[in-house]
Amino acid sequence: MTVSEPVPLVFVPADGAVREAVTKVGGQPVWLEEPQWPLSRETGRPMEFLGQFALEGGRLALLFMTGDEGEYVDGTWEPEGGENALVIQPGGRVPDFVTVERRAEGPSAGPDHLPRHIDSAEHSGEHSNEEEDRRPWQFLGGPGVEPHWLQGDETPGDGWQLVVQLDSGKLPFDVNFGDAGVGYAFLSPDGKEGRFLWQCT
Repeated sequence: MTVSEPVPLVFVPADGAVREAVTKVGGQPVWLEEPQWPLSRETGRPMEFLGQFALEGGRLALLFMTGDEGEYVDGTWEPEGGENALVIQPGGRVPDFVTVERRAEGPSAGPDHLPRHIDSAEHSGEHSNEEEDRRPWQFLGGPGVEPHWLQGDETPGDGWQLVVQLDSGKLPFDVNFGDAGVGYAFLSPDGKEGRFLWQCT
């Protein structure tokens, strides 16, 4: 497979609530099937909706992570820790380490923002060495798009495809990916399950 060079991405405010099955961060999820809102393994409360990302065939990957809500919950960085979830709709499969409820709306990281690609002149990195700083740290995935890892390679397994890489310093609202952290969302080889993890400096 040919490796594609990722295009740097920012998110800009939407004119209002986004109700279409498009890539966005913030707001409320656009459900394509029965709602499947993930719950924190530790607290049992609804996770925070971070965003949704368009997949091939009109599907969506909906990203959730346990928010602080006044108390620290550990393990949001772990792909199978039960404190984050990447829900695939339609036709997805909720993994056994995630509990969901039929809730259409819930906690959100912030208001709706839509993606905008930026050119390299607008891009500046904030991570590690000079060579890596010239690479984008926030971009959409897809066939042939490889993640830029802050630490070591943590791809969930063979054939898993990057959906999106998110830079906590370039998101339009606060998310806890640790110190200058980067989040990575992946789609399983059969296209039915998602995984999310983050790394920090």
